[in-house]
Amino acid sequence: MKRKKDTRKRLGALGESLAAELLKKKGMTILARNWRCRFGEIDIIAQDGRTLVVVEVKTRRGAQAGPPEEGVDARKQAQLCRLAQYYVEQVNWEEEVRLDIVAVAFSSQGTLLRITHWPHAIECWDIVWQKMWF
Repeated sequence: MKRKKDTRKRLGALGESLAAELLKKKGMTILARNWRCRFGEIDIIAQDGRTLVVVEVKTRRGAQAGPPEEGVDARKQAQLCRLAQYYVEQVNWEEEVRLDIVAVAFSSQGTLLRITHWPHAIECWDIVWQKMWF
């Protein structure tokens, strides 16, 4: 069981490294990777001009697991919104914020099939006040 978990962690770390390189090539500055707090972890925090970008990286190997993007379900989106809000408050960010997804897909043999950046993939709504956070 531990070996399977280690393999999954290595695959996730590889996906995050590829995602960070892609974002850099697109002109973004990487501010943090694997930022943790009591609410969880943000894979990548980047800056795109004056916009803070919170990035969830999903990496999958093999077609049986489905597309990586499907791993960012409603529960995960809500958690990312909480994490982004907390980070913004901690660093007193006053400019625009967006939440992106980077999907990394490998074949079952380990060949990189695609890496896709989805800007503005997640919108954060305050259910109580019915307004967008960002």
